[in-house]
Amino acid sequence: MNTSNTDPILLEIPESFESERLLIRAPLWEDGAAINEAIKESIEQLRLWMPWAQNIPTLEESTSEIRRARLKFLERKDLRLLLVLKKTGQLVGASGLHRIDWQSRKFEIGYWLRTAFEKQGYMTEAVHAITNYAIEELQANRIEIRCDSRNSRSAQLARRAGFTLEGMLRNDACDIDGSLRSTMIFSKIRGAEFS
Repeated sequence: MNTSNTDPILLEIPESFESERLLIRAPLWEDGAAINEAIKESIEQLRLWMPWAQNIPTLEESTSEIRRARLKFLERKDLRLLLVLKKTGQLVGASGLHRIDWQSRKFEIGYWLRTAFEKQGYMTEAVHAITNYAIEELQANRIEIRCDSRNSRSAQLARRAGFTLEGMLRNDACDIDGSLRSTMIFSKIRGAEFS
């Protein structure tokens, strides 16, 4: 891939790749029902950390959202990725590369996991695979993981995946209830953590 200032819409980016147990792929038009089911099942855990998960979405809302995600992927504005078990085809969660800066090749990995699949190593496996995808396919120079400073499980995942804690943005965002919260920033950079 040419790392010049090519218009991102012209980039040939693979829409799927695999890890040991997962097919990691771009959203498809018909993924609304699977996403809706996973969110409904996991809403109590998601509510703690995801501002978008305060209410259970309707099937129509999930379908609309996943189709918007598909369009953003095609436009290279946001690269949402779905995590699907290779053995069963079941959706186990979502991740992706967000807050993209194509000029500097900076990406942020975000993620959430379906409650039934927690504590089985799926998200660590996915983050490793997505990191490699960003490095190899997108020529990443910097990859970040940001999380609420109180979200110890997310911070542990970032550390397990080899990301370095750079610091904390104190009182930089409002929590769901409106109170101030802090954000931990983890990163990997070309030349230090990968080449």
